[in-house]
Amino acid sequence: MQNASHQVMKGIGIAALASTMWGISGTVLQLISQNLAIPATWMLSVRTLVTGVILLTISAFMYGKRIFNVFATRAMTISVVTYAIFGLMANLLTFYYAIQRGNASAATILQYLSPLFIVLGGIVFLHRRPFRSDIIAFVIALLGVVLSITRGNITRLAIPFDSLMWGIGSGITAAFYVVLPQKAAKKNPPIVVLGWGTMIAGILFNLYRPFWVNPPQISTTLVASVGTVVLFGTILPFGLLMEATKFAPSDVVSIMDALQPIVTSVLSVIFFHLVLNWVEILGIILVILAIYILQEGRRRKLKRV
Repeated sequence: MQNASHQVMKGIGIAALASTMWGISGTVLQLISQNLAIPATWMLSVRTLVTGVILLTISAFMYGKRIFNVFATRAMTISVVTYAIFGLMANLLTFYYAIQRGNASAATILQYLSPLFIVLGGIVFLHRRPFRSDIIAFVIALLGVVLSITRGNITRLAIPFDSLMWGIGSGITAAFYVVLPQKAAKKNPPIVVLGWGTMIAGILFNLYRPFWVNPPQISTTLVASVGTVVLFGTILPFGLLMEATKFAPSDVVSIMDALQPIVTSVLSVIFFHLVLNWVEILGIILVILAIYILQEGRRRKLKRV
């Protein structure tokens, strides 16, 4: 019993490290988009193509020719391609602009609402009846977001309006990121699906803006920052998350997602001198609480079915 508990704690620790890395990545993106003023299209061309090459190379060593099984059926092919375009590309673009126009802390909080958008999508498009916990979570999340983006003064926004819109867009596209690859992920390893998704996204981004055409001035800071985003924003945390599920249940692991907005907010305060008042902090706590209530309520309902 004690050994099982130790294993679960090990899984939680690994998942916490993954979420911390995502939080660091969001902060570095603010440095790239604001302080270094790197165009979103160039940054995303580099990030997705490099990540795609690395992930598919790792996948090829692990699974050989089976990495092409994602294209075995029309349904899986559509799943991967739509995931690449409407999940990965759209999410990375909206998240980048949300940070560039505002700050990493607010953008991460808005993107963290993705489970809520998944539930809302099911209600609107699939006519699923909402659970009571869904309604409670929605109200708490709405209150949390209002407090976070107004600092308690509802007559004005604490972030630019376009940053708010891009942030909401990143939350919606993050929901697509979760839903769209499910068909392909059922019969293929997650790292393979992610690898092809980022590779396709990388090719499409480079068709629009080749990374070698009119690149920004290359500096040590830029190379280190892009490398950090590639490693800490995708490859390392994804690998850690897969490792975490070997030791702890996925529902326990998912709770550690709450660390991402907390880490980003703390780092924004330290490195970008972001000033958070108690109202904003309360708003962040309410959003995290809302997503926890939403996920926990659905788990309990599904267990009863």
